[in-house]
Amino acid sequence: MKEIKELKFEELSIKQKIGMVTCGLVGTSHTDESDEFVLKLIREHALGSVWVNPKAHDFEEIMAKIKEAADYPILIFTDAESGLGDFTIGKHNALGMADSEELAYIFGKVTAINAVKMGYNVVCNPILDILNYAGVAGSNIRSMGSDKYRIAALGKAMARGMHDGGVLTVGKHYPSASEKTRTHGRAIDSHMAETMSYETKEQLIDRSLYAYRELMKEGLLDGIMTGHCRLPNIDDEYPASLSKKVIGVIRELGFEGFAITDALSMMGVVAKFGWEDSKGLSVENGNDIALIWDPKNIKGFEAMYASYEKGILSEERINESTKIVLAAQHKVFEMQPKFDEITEEDKALFDKINTDSVYARVDEGLPTGISKDGRHYFVVLTSNETDITHDGKVEVDTFNGGWHGGWYNPKGIMEKLKELFPNSESRAIRAFPTGYEIQCTLEKTLGYDDIIFISYFDAQAYIGREAHTPRIISMIDALQVDDRVSTIVHFGSPYVLEDFVHIPRIIIGGSSLMGVDAAFNVLAGNYPAKGKLTYDVKFE
Repeated sequence: MKEIKELKFEELSIKQKIGMVTCGLVGTSHTDESDEFVLKLIREHALGSVWVNPKAHDFEEIMAKIKEAADYPILIFTDAESGLGDFTIGKHNALGMADSEELAYIFGKVTAINAVKMGYNVVCNPILDILNYAGVAGSNIRSMGSDKYRIAALGKAMARGMHDGGVLTVGKHYPSASEKTRTHGRAIDSHMAETMSYETKEQLIDRSLYAYRELMKEGLLDGIMTGHCRLPNIDDEYPASLSKKVIGVIRELGFEGFAITDALSMMGVVAKFGWEDSKGLSVENGNDIALIWDPKNIKGFEAMYASYEKGILSEERINESTKIVLAAQHKVFEMQPKFDEITEEDKALFDKINTDSVYARVDEGLPTGISKDGRHYFVVLTSNETDITHDGKVEVDTFNGGWHGGWYNPKGIMEKLKELFPNSESRAIRAFPTGYEIQCTLEKTLGYDDIIFISYFDAQAYIGREAHTPRIISMIDALQVDDRVSTIVHFGSPYVLEDFVHIPRIIIGGSSLMGVDAAFNVLAGNYPAKGKLTYDVKFE
């Protein structure tokens, strides 16, 4: 086994130090040349951290090359909002809906054990965002809810599990400021443009940073990931990821860990501050690691070095951040996990996150489940890219479902519904259906006991505010003139259901394969809905 030794600050050149505060990126549609440049920096002790995409088709080969090149405890990052490998949940909101510190701990523990086996030593969890509005880019299902006390309790439990499993934690997306708004008061995705929060410093500390403070008290917050939201009541010029004032708030509260930026490729940063200068500004103004997030690692490293040469990034800040990165590497070097295997009990508890997070709201006197022998007509929402036959069936076996993909499978859902409800029929409909598709759907639903609408939203960047299309809303409105829709089974942001007229039965499941299966088993009455809604959604 290769001997791993810690690097010494006094032996590093300025170029090596700039590399210490820069995070390389591999396994995300990169060229071999770009990956080789990262490996070269590692061999030269000129890279402090690397972000490795767990979905890379050649993941094992990439990770093996990094391990072979590194003879020092380089930080190897990923995020795991849904878990890793075969252990996945409906993102962090499933933990909020299950509302169990025991299950949050198991999620952290199992995710960490899997991460270590894959080669990681830093996982960017827990998400500590506190949300109370119709979010964007899947932010609602990525958050554990709107209650700062529950987020703190669940976040602490998850972080303890992560430490016991052997990885460092990263709370995100600092400062987790709520009420992110922009022009016209509408929510904006920071991948697309600058976002804003009008919280004061006092409000920020009391509310959005409450969970961070609680984790800090117990030594559970190794790092933070800074987001691109601007807080004009604290810093009217820079977003948090470039703001000395905003990052300074948590430093004043005693945080001594590392700060890594969210991806510095987002329009929320580069549209206003430029692709190159924003990289150096991020470290100069308080971060310790710049997450370049560009396929061309050479270009990113050169941007950091150019910032130094132009005086945007000072040697003083480089030195301060390098020491913080080396301290994080020291933590990794000395970390001794309590557990290195996932037990059968762990597996059973992990599964409960998916099953116990299913939420149901039904009219008074109405059962949660529907008759298995009834004649129900299921209308299953799909993406616009899905191939649908003339009779409303899905031809493909799988559905991409966005960045992480695979959890929402219309064909599999329709097969599951036929298994649970053998006397029923189902039909797929696209998010932007044609008039003819809507006509066929309306006509085919005639003569059935009721209609059940299956809908979803995946967590995707660059899509803005999540909402059902006016065509889908109009179709449901038309069906409810005769009170024909008895149920909506939904996966994703619950706020999109506010656009519908009254539906007697609403079931909300998690955005994972097991979460989807669990929701339909609740619909069939096979087990109860135990989940708690984590947002104040105003159903009609």
